[in-house]
Amino acid sequence: QVQLVESGGGLVQAGGSLRLSCVGSGRTFSNYAMGWFRQAPGKEREFVAAITPYSSKTDYIDSMKGRFIISRDNAKNTVYLQMNSLKPEDTAVYYCAADSGGVVRTTPNLYDYWGQGTQVTVSS
Repeated sequence: QVQLVESGGGLVQAGGSLRLSCVGSGRTFSNYAMGWFRQAPGKEREFVAAITPYSSKTDYIDSMKGRFIISRDNAKNTVYLQMNSLKPEDTAVYYCAADSGGVVRTTPNLYDYWGQGTQVTVSS
């Protein structure tokens, strides 16, 4: 089992920045690729970004390239999502997830473990 706990969400004005963190425990963090997803009310869970176990590869949904940056620190069992130039449409609950497959994947049901989510609200 892997337990994931997100933090760093909150209320921010459009154009602002937030950095989300997700701390993992229970199994060797560096065995897992990590992903960030988000879900807005009434919408399906959406891929945001993912990173391989040793940061050799990252992937982003096109609409976030250049605004969001995913990174990880295996010594701290933590994955981060730096979000810049936030827009009201970025408002959602953001989830981190762990994938034992170890590769970058965009499909939610391929991930093995999920955090409880952190709310991000961007005001206009």
